[in-house]
Amino acid sequence: MAVQDYETIRLDIGVDGVARLTLHRPEVHNALNGEMIDEIGRALDVIEADPAIRTVVLSGTGPVFCAGGDFRWQQSQKDKDRQSRIESVRPLAELLARLDTFPRLTIGRIQGPAYGGGVGMISVCDVVVATDAAKVALTEVRLGLVPGTISPYVAAKLGPSFSRRVFLNARPITPDEALHYGLFHRVVPADRLDAAIDEEIDLALSCAPGAVAITKALVRYVMSHDAEDNLIYTVDRVADFWETEEAAEGMQSFYEKRKPAWHRKHAPSPLTKSEV
Repeated sequence: MAVQDYETIRLDIGVDGVARLTLHRPEVHNALNGEMIDEIGRALDVIEADPAIRTVVLSGTGPVFCAGGDFRWQQSQKDKDRQSRIESVRPLAELLARLDTFPRLTIGRIQGPAYGGGVGMISVCDVVVATDAAKVALTEVRLGLVPGTISPYVAAKLGPSFSRRVFLNARPITPDEALHYGLFHRVVPADRLDAAIDEEIDLALSCAPGAVAITKALVRYVMSHDAEDNLIYTVDRVADFWETEEAAEGMQSFYEKRKPAWHRKHAPSPLTKSEV
């Protein structure tokens, strides 16, 4: 089912529980502007309100995944007062934070290059599959800018050493380097991209949705707290989840040697050539 009420993105929701959210400004290489940021937020509202949607695939139309922030939009900020500039940039910061903590497994389908804010969008995906043409670069310092809103998420993926390596000189990163740095999880030829995405979707749809959401929050918590806090938090989560219907169904299906109730295969949605 295609949801049409957007100008800068596409949202297609399948009966299999997969939502495909596609950046759709190919004439400017899917650059992020205020309207696109707002529309992505509205699409996430639709997805989050529907418990049948279990996985989100984020991609872009055309040969480039995302060129980062729209340059004209960024240029327009210089004549505004400081408070207005803060208000302009805050929606992107809030969107990245929401995507990073979104209670669905998010798969990045990176069909082409990404720059600046596009690298930030990649960094908030849980699983990232890219083509062997998907080079990335953090070009802000070359333009006299700073990668502010994306930095928490890119740095979390790259770690301190690789963050310094790529943030400070605007050097393009090859797909193999991005794989080595931890920004990509798989790199495949373009003609294998959708098959690889289908494999990741099937893995996601074999897992209990409630457990996925709680575990995503658990990973975020344990990475930012000390051992004492983590001991309390993790014991509480296990104790809480033993009481759930998902835990009961999961253990019962194991003993009965059958698939659990949430397990499903998705129906692949063919993409147009312009999206490959």
